[in-house]
Amino acid sequence: MPQISRGQKQKLADLTPSFQLRVKVQANAPGLTFDFSCFGVDASDKLSDDRYFVFYNQKQSPEGALKLESDGVFGVDLSRLPQTIKKLVFVATIDGAGTMANLQSGSLALEAGGSEAARFEFKGSDFGGEKAIMIAEIYFKDVWRFAAVGQGFSGGLDALLKHYGGQESEAAPPPPPPAKTVAPAPPPPAAAAPAASGAVNLKKVALDKKMEQQAPGLVSLAKKATVSLQKAGLDNHTAKVALCLDISGSMSSFYDSGKIQKFAEKVLALGTRFDDDGSIDIFLFGARAHDVGEMTVSNFSNFIAGIRRQYPLEGGTNYGEAMKIIRSHYFGQAGQRSQPLSQKIPIYVMFLTDGQTMDTSVTRQQVQSSSYEPLFWQFMGLGKSKKDIMSSGGGFWARAFASDFAFLEELDTMGNRYVDNANFFSVSDPDVLPDEQLYDLLMSEYPQWVRQAPGKGLLG
Repeated sequence: MPQISRGQKQKLADLTPSFQLRVKVQANAPGLTFDFSCFGVDASDKLSDDRYFVFYNQKQSPEGALKLESDGVFGVDLSRLPQTIKKLVFVATIDGAGTMANLQSGSLALEAGGSEAARFEFKGSDFGGEKAIMIAEIYFKDVWRFAAVGQGFSGGLDALLKHYGGQESEAAPPPPPPAKTVAPAPPPPAAAAPAASGAVNLKKVALDKKMEQQAPGLVSLAKKATVSLQKAGLDNHTAKVALCLDISGSMSSFYDSGKIQKFAEKVLALGTRFDDDGSIDIFLFGARAHDVGEMTVSNFSNFIAGIRRQYPLEGGTNYGEAMKIIRSHYFGQAGQRSQPLSQKIPIYVMFLTDGQTMDTSVTRQQVQSSSYEPLFWQFMGLGKSKKDIMSSGGGFWARAFASDFAFLEELDTMGNRYVDNANFFSVSDPDVLPDEQLYDLLMSEYPQWVRQAPGKGLLG
């Protein structure tokens, strides 16, 4: 088994004839936690497709050529890599305080067929105040080669992402056209690279790590939301999410049972897929309306119980007052509007209520005026209705005694709007909807609004 020194390079064929490899990385330091990642970069040393950044929150590439099998263990099949991927870079980063100088020992082992083909060892004295190490590379230069790098980065994972072309919000350049290569023992033809999904969002990477550590329950919800967004073609869409909650007295049982807390967490998970700040804005309404601040991945636990202590349930229901305070929050005013207002990021409002409003004329005016703004209202009624998602009919009497959400149905279809900016459905209980179905419902009409908004001068 060859011991590879720092800076040494060798042809892969001199180490193993196999293109199916396993890379095992270890790093040991008292009190430090390490994350291990692999960058699949192109001929320009750029991460032109972020799906080839394999790490704790994205554990394999699209075709499975790169896999994070367990902590620090990567499966690699060079024969399945797209021809646009020319180099695999294996890195270790410190999660939290500490530097690589504190490292007692580290190693990267290259295995093939269950046997170790090469090993590179490193230690803290090789580094100083860095928080990341580019450990080794498997790269193509006429033939596949292996290099022991051992280069430190002071800025950690962020510095590595920027080094390889990751950007926070901007689109990445497209991958270069495939180039034919000749390998010493040619594997099966490499697949063409799938369409790139854009540059790595550094803030989203940090947010996902924070969620994994502080809010593991949200991670599962966020993955379900991602599936619905992908089906709607909105997986790269950015929006600010707001949750507007009815605090009229009739909502008491929903709050007391914890169902509103659970629902708010589902909306927060959606918000983390639409934005990278890990928060949603919360608004309340009964007889009056209240702007209560942000629910975040750090403070979401028991958040609803906390705001209930500060804002007791009220007698009365006024949608219009809630809409006014929301529009004022995002656009500085809530008056009549007849010309389109444009901004880069739209507002998605999840509006939850169990009953009819008392200010119908004000509400109509708010929906009509807000149709000129980059804002979408998603209404959800709590109670059986003629538009109950889970209803199977129930016969005449069930329909006759259903909750009256006729006004919300009117808002969903009302005319005299610049663009259709609202959708409505109802459910008798927020807990009965499977998470996947809920997220699909929340994306039933919003994607159409997103497609229309730029042409209407609302997004730009």
